[in-house]
Amino acid sequence: MGKSDDMPQDTIQLEKNHCPREFDFALVLDGLSDLTDEVMDKLYKAGCDDATFSLRYGRVFAEFSRTTATYAEAVLSAIRDVRAANIGADLLRVNECDLVTASDIARRIDRSRELVSQYISGGRGPGHFPPPECFLADEKPLWAWCAVSYWLVENQLMKPEVHERALFTWVVNEWLSAQRSRVENPDLVSQVETALATSAGK
Repeated sequence: MGKSDDMPQDTIQLEKNHCPREFDFALVLDGLSDLTDEVMDKLYKAGCDDATFSLRYGRVFAEFSRTTATYAEAVLSAIRDVRAANIGADLLRVNECDLVTASDIARRIDRSRELVSQYISGGRGPGHFPPPECFLADEKPLWAWCAVSYWLVENQLMKPEVHERALFTWVVNEWLSAQRSRVENPDLVSQVETALATSAGK
């Protein structure tokens, strides 16, 4: 995937009045078979000297500990730095999965699996827990963490910044996926867009 300069920056409100602090996150890259000295040198010179790189399952994981005012600023600046290195890698996503099981939810909010099950069923809590996003298999539902974290924040069971981070990560990953689709399958994307635009106008 070629370098793209149209990352939506102007529409993202980065709160500059926050005191700088360290944010930990990982980016996943594809298209590199080895982390050569040349590749590492380019990454460090581009500003990625606050990241640890590893090659796993045929993909590069860049684990950042970046000090900025906001999580959004940390992620966006890291993406720009990786692309500026011009190492021929395709940036796939921020390595945070939006789909979670009930056990995942319990771990993320430091509560018991039983309590989370009661939230889901409505046996405890305010009710109206988000429905599953999809099913891994029969009786194995998966929830969108963005939706779950929003419910938790709305019901004062979690700090707002947790949902803000989840939402921002989801938006960035959706944007990266859409950009990759436009590069890899431009004709198919154009066909779908034309078909949906036509149906929306009816």
